Amino acid sequence: MGVKGFVEGGLASIVAGCSTHPLDLIKVRMQLQGESNSAAARAPQPVHNLRPAFAFNSHSATLVGPSPPPPAPPARAGPISVGVRIVRTEGVAALYSGVSATVLRQTLYSTTRMGLYEALKVQWADPNTGNLPLTRKILAGLVAGGVGAAVGNPADVAMVRMQAGGRDYKNVVDAITKMARSEGIVSLWRGSSLTVNRAMIVTASQLASYDQIKEAILDRHLMKDGLGTHVTASFAAGFVASVASNPIDVIKTRVMNMKVEPGREPPYSGALDCALKTVRAEGPMALYKGFIPTISRQGPFTVVLFVTLEQLRKVLKDF
Repeated sequence: MGVKGFVEGGLASIVAGCSTHPLDLIKVRMQLQGESNSAAARAPQPVHNLRPAFAFNSHSATLVGPSPPPPAPPARAGPISVGVRIVRTEGVAALYSGVSATVLRQTLYSTTRMGLYEALKVQWADPNTGNLPLTRKILAGLVAGGVGAAVGNPADVAMVRMQAGGRDYKNVVDAITKMARSEGIVSLWRGSSLTVNRAMIVTASQLASYDQIKEAILDRHLMKDGLGTHVTASFAAGFVASVASNPIDVIKTRVMNMKVEPGREPPYSGALDCALKTVRAEGPMALYKGFIPTISRQGPFTVVLFVTLEQLRKVLKDF
């Protein structure tokens, strides 16, 4: 397989990433919904029931009545509403905010994981039959995903922040440079434990299930080795990966998006703290925020990824 597997996997991932970038951006915006309300609920509340004339005179302040109840949190918007709102308020081009980071992320992360997975498959396959059991496929996916995530984490952090909005980043290089200057080099690996865990789960579930389902279809002669088989196996693999990875993805997005200011306590001390605060403030199902756009993005992404990969294998088979 050698370098060829890395090239094929990287090119297919870049095509898939750029094709589904707007869906990924909508997913990120949905996962961040309610976060500001959660932070506000945890922050100490200022006193609003003092007369203006005595607001800064603690000795003579008098109460004018009970504090008004806190405003109800806004209703959570669905993927279509979020997409329409982005287009109306930020323009159509905003749907491709952070696409440069996506290209860099796929170049670093996906090239590594796809190429390494194929290399491990060849290395660990039965020398007599060439077959690879499901358990070894999963293990190969875990290893490949973890290594790829560690390599691509800076681009992943930049992509999340550019997609979330609210920061003046011109491109992925500008984003990485500004983060390194204002928050330190370590900030480029913020949430790396989550990124690695998510990548291991996604890669193991996505690549292993694709290979397993494809083999099952061909072994049972349900379809020929063509476009129909590739689309069916890849969409099923995308669904498996979405269910397995969404909770980690929500926490990863929030940890990566948080801005740590000098002299202030960060919103989350780590992944576990973020998960606990999210569940307490918004309920357990908050961990599945953005699931519809996740499966809406993960399904097409996985289909484009593997269909492109299979075509590239045919084109480059003689190289």
